[in-house]
Amino acid sequence: MDDSPGSLASLRSRNRLLVLETVRRHGRISRVGIARATGLSRTTVSSLVADLLAEGVLSEAAASAPPSASRGGRPATPLSLNPEGGGVLGVHLRHTDIRVLLADLSGGVLGERHRGLDVDHQPGRALDFVAETALDLVATEGRGMGRVFGMGVAVSAPVRSRSHTPSTPSMLAAWTDVDIAARLRERVGLPVHVGNDANLGALAEWTFGAARGVHDMIYVMLSDGVGAGLILDGRLYEGATGTAGELGHVPVVDGGYVCRCGNRGCLETVVGARALSSAFSHIRGPDTTIADLVALLAADDPGARRVVSDAGRMIGQALAGVCAVLEPRLVVIGGEVAAVGRLLLDGVRDELTHRLPPAIGHAVAVTAGSLGDRAEAFGAIVLATHQTSAHLLKP
Repeated sequence: MDDSPGSLASLRSRNRLLVLETVRRHGRISRVGIARATGLSRTTVSSLVADLLAEGVLSEAAASAPPSASRGGRPATPLSLNPEGGGVLGVHLRHTDIRVLLADLSGGVLGERHRGLDVDHQPGRALDFVAETALDLVATEGRGMGRVFGMGVAVSAPVRSRSHTPSTPSMLAAWTDVDIAARLRERVGLPVHVGNDANLGALAEWTFGAARGVHDMIYVMLSDGVGAGLILDGRLYEGATGTAGELGHVPVVDGGYVCRCGNRGCLETVVGARALSSAFSHIRGPDTTIADLVALLAADDPGARRVVSDAGRMIGQALAGVCAVLEPRLVVIGGEVAAVGRLLLDGVRDELTHRLPPAIGHAVAVTAGSLGDRAEAFGAIVLATHQTSAHLLKP
């Protein structure tokens, strides 16, 4: 059957993917609900759902309400993704460590591995660990789960969509010209898709976490690096060249520290994990971590409170212009640094309220992410599912 763009087979594949993504976002939804949410006809939805049920990708649950005497007929039967219908691998290559998840189609974690590693300067070791760990997870945790559809990889740099390589060599110099997807595909024998980690964190919080049901949101990832992912009108926005959301490289301090991007005073040099930890290194030593900062906050240390509050205000300062232009409903703060908690969020809120026009400032909510430091790996799972479903599940 012809599956070229615009063909009937291609259209059916896209519609199948649309049905899957709709079920994923809602968790449980009826055929009628899918038709309303997607705009597809009920006949088309019924046909697609029948195929997906037969393949074990979707499952039916018992109706939650008895038939209504006034309406007559049977109650709508809710559909959900079948956890046993297959799985997906998600990887987060951070600057200093790697996380690999194996999840079922509903997002349930079947297995997980985490290791500290100098990812920035050791691409070979990093990819070896990912490949070996992925194969081990599938062999030990994925038995009986059916097909493994593919792998998603989140990296801490903008990504060239065609070559799957970092698009800003100065930020990950050792990874220049490393085709991550090709290297891993050869090792694990699965489709591999690569994306920017902040973008994928946004997808994860929108799909599984704090931003479910919100069509316009900004996800701010605060870790060793600082980035933002934008969901606008229910779609991930990546910009003209795929580099939208580089919030960490917005200058906020005149004549500040030199950033790894080459500029001075970028937000990342002020609120990144290393920057915040170093603020206490002269007191607690060079091995101070974000966990130490969290402990100091729990002890109501005034210096820790000041550092975190100031960081929140700096983030709010960098976000203010973005919010004024885009008017999001929600700002989600995630990443390792988000563990410092309420004071950071309060600083962001205060600065946005101060800098934005009242009509916008009062409408923008600020909240912590609900997926913690797994968000970007979960986003890689969403990416892999979205990219591979239309091909591996096509009629």
